Amino acid sequence: MNAAHDTPPHDAATGDAGSLYDPSLYFNRELSQLDFNFRVLAQARDESVPLLERLKYLCISCTNLDEFFEIRAGTLRHAGDLGLMPAPDGLSPSTVLARIHDRAAELVSAQYDCWNHVLRPALDEAGVRVLGRDSWNSRQKRWLLAYFRDEIMPVLSPLGLDPAHPFPKILNKSLNIVVVLKGRDAFGRDGNLAIVRAPRSLPRIIQLPENVSGGPNDFVFLSAVLSTFVDELFPGMEVKGAYQFRVTRNSELLVDEEEVDNIALALRDELVGRGYLRAVRLEIADQCPDEIVRTLLENFDLNENAVYRINGPVNLNRVIQVYDLVTRMDLKFPPFQQRQLPGSEAMFDRIGRGDVLLHHPFDAFTPVLELLRQAAEDPHVLAIKQTLYRSGKDSPIVEQLVQAARNGKDVTAVVELRARFDEEANLGFADRLQEAGVQVVYGVVGFKTHAKMLLIVRREDGRLRRYVHMGTGNYHSGTARLYTDLGLFTANPEIGNDVHLIFQQLSGLAPSIKLKRLLQSPFTLHDGVLKRIDRETQHARAGRPAHIVAKMNALNEPQVVRALYRASQAGVQIDLIVRSACTLRPGVPGVSDNIRVRSIVGRFLEHHRVYWFANDGQPDLLCSSADWLERNLLRRVETCFPILDPEVAARIHAEVVVNYLSDNVNAWTLRSDGSYAPVTPAEGEAPHAAQLSLLASICG
Repeated sequence: MNAAHDTPPHDAATGDAGSLYDPSLYFNRELSQLDFNFRVLAQARDESVPLLERLKYLCISCTNLDEFFEIRAGTLRHAGDLGLMPAPDGLSPSTVLARIHDRAAELVSAQYDCWNHVLRPALDEAGVRVLGRDSWNSRQKRWLLAYFRDEIMPVLSPLGLDPAHPFPKILNKSLNIVVVLKGRDAFGRDGNLAIVRAPRSLPRIIQLPENVSGGPNDFVFLSAVLSTFVDELFPGMEVKGAYQFRVTRNSELLVDEEEVDNIALALRDELVGRGYLRAVRLEIADQCPDEIVRTLLENFDLNENAVYRINGPVNLNRVIQVYDLVTRMDLKFPPFQQRQLPGSEAMFDRIGRGDVLLHHPFDAFTPVLELLRQAAEDPHVLAIKQTLYRSGKDSPIVEQLVQAARNGKDVTAVVELRARFDEEANLGFADRLQEAGVQVVYGVVGFKTHAKMLLIVRREDGRLRRYVHMGTGNYHSGTARLYTDLGLFTANPEIGNDVHLIFQQLSGLAPSIKLKRLLQSPFTLHDGVLKRIDRETQHARAGRPAHIVAKMNALNEPQVVRALYRASQAGVQIDLIVRSACTLRPGVPGVSDNIRVRSIVGRFLEHHRVYWFANDGQPDLLCSSADWLERNLLRRVETCFPILDPEVAARIHAEVVVNYLSDNVNAWTLRSDGSYAPVTPAEGEAPHAAQLSLLASICG
């Protein structure tokens, strides 16, 4: 990293040295990320979106909020305990946590308002009913009672609270009922409180048989069934109240990698206890008495700022199961056919003739699998090296690597064990790879390997040739249908050699390396971004047209933000397409007048990272695995690759840069006060949705 880039700047507007360090110029990263979920929730209210897709957006906003508390809020609490310094926005961890509570409470209120007053009535009208306990008829209630006795009660273990039965361990995000009892049990003990924990084996959504309910799509929440029939668990006692609750715990695994001999074994040990780490949030039925809430808070070591009273099921995100159970295509997005590479030409011949671009999910992921399949079978292929961050269960990628090893290829897989929430899956397929003879490398101590690279070494005409795939997204067939990402196949010798050197570095504890074409975190990517922003700044100061367009998931690296501010002050036009968290404040007079920030929320999750610099008529276009976040630029192994083929560069410029800047349907503009405003077509302007445009042009 070049420290010269971060010397206190001179602000042309005010003349004050160092003013770009003013905390008022920065939004808080956590609060900005939290606000992304309001934009997701807006999709759930959009009547132009198919109804079951709207339900899915609601559930996504709920699941995102869960993860936010598990990771971001948990990390903030840890930072507060350690007394860490505030972020560039100047807010202390305790202040941010207090603001998170207020903003998250608004989001929770909006989520349940959307469910109770918008989506649930609309679903009911469409013939998809999620029935509350107050609407069950006698036949439905009889069937549910029988279901409770036969399918639910045998697996429950209610626990009465007394000196011999202290408060039980409550698993992260599990469904629980706190029961208020009156009377004496068979041993003469006075009833007070009991806890009923719902095992993960029980379905959270129960579908009623059509002959019972009269309709094919009638459902009830497990929580409603438990609350209604909980008295069956306490015969001879009176149930005075039953209140569902759920606790969210910090899920960030803290493995001191420098203090362990085997990171895989250490991570396995940590995973065992992940579900019982420190509590960060308590969700509870809104009618629960205050004294019971206080009891729960005391047991979870939480204060009032961690309580969220819920007007509905505490696990609302579980209603996503209805989406899969209902086969009503009229209520879902129409299916689309992903584009396949034309012809039957072998992948090595195709790539050897020139670079090949895949734009997911519009282009199918199958060419990546086909390249691996052909490499596994090709007698001329000597070695395969690949990074694996997230690959999913039963990954076809893993199967192809296994097959290649069995066929005698030298196969190396760099497996990132610390991919959040995929640790267990990654440990599993790492074991499978090792059993097949694959050399498995667990990356670099202290730096997550987030780069997406595949390298194949093939002997052709007596010499070795390297074939490379690099991407902005994971080697995951499932997300390749849900996320927008770019993947590049190339046989460019310089890129191939750079990728080879990075793999050597990852697996062999090699010294620092000099790359010809690629930028790499934590070594050259950060500085490479800053230099390109500075180059554009110099163009503007010399009176030449200057423009930067960058698309990413999130932005918070303060040196990059300050560099963008200086570029704006010099007259560079800057367009940022940032899906979620953005700490840069646009539209500040004299500082960021020339910066526009937009967020796209549509059918697919926006995920590709593209950096475009006008460069005085010689555009510089790069794709990367890295967002402009501190962790990606400074504390991870990431790659950034240039697009050298003019046709490929033109396609990315058209499909990403121009297309997404033209979106006036699914775009939101970040205002200088931190709020987002939906973008709508100007008078006389035709609607343009970037994702739908790609669906129409690529998928037909």
